[in-house]
Amino acid sequence: MKRALRFAAWLLFLLVLVVAGALLAVQGRGVSARPDPAWAEARAALLLRSWLTPPTYKGLKNPVTATPVNFAGARQHFADHCASCHANDGSGNTQMGQSFYPKAPDMRRPRTQDLSDGELFYFIENGIRLTGMPAWSTGTPEGEKASWELVHFIRRLSGLTPEDLATMERFNPMSRDQVEEEQRVEDFLNGADPVPPPATAPHAGHQPAKPQ
Repeated sequence: MKRALRFAAWLLFLLVLVVAGALLAVQGRGVSARPDPAWAEARAALLLRSWLTPPTYKGLKNPVTATPVNFAGARQHFADHCASCHANDGSGNTQMGQSFYPKAPDMRRPRTQDLSDGELFYFIENGIRLTGMPAWSTGTPEGEKASWELVHFIRRLSGLTPEDLATMERFNPMSRDQVEEEQRVEDFLNGADPVPPPATAPHAGHQPAKPQ
């Protein structure tokens, strides 16, 4: 009994040393979200995500039929709610998506496509902690139906046509500059004097050149 306790104490002591060494090794490296996660960190996060996903969801099959009407609805929903981070084609190649830690994934690839329907549904509804993925659940049957339609849409990301992508662009959220430009056009058409767009402010530390 004493030998077992002594062995456990040594293991605990070694664990404390390893943790302390790891903390000293990363001290002062900052908490920047700019670099990609290390391979070991990414693998550990994926394994933990899979382990924490409730088993009841993993085996769920999509109860919503994949119809053209449902596809059109999910296409608009994705463009309006998801494309800011994931891009219309699911590549994740957007300014916001590439600024997250970890970056928004390319959902056309096996890492996403190999997930079950139930797992995709669970992540859409509940989000993923410590990432940029929010929870979209509304707590209503209509909201769940929309999430299941998005699951079908995600399965078809790699097969989107140029016409699909062009249609989605009409539903993408507008930037502030686009909103202001549309307002200027509307005001001009209504007879108001045209207002020039605001001048771009110089970057901090940059001074305009003095006239010679």
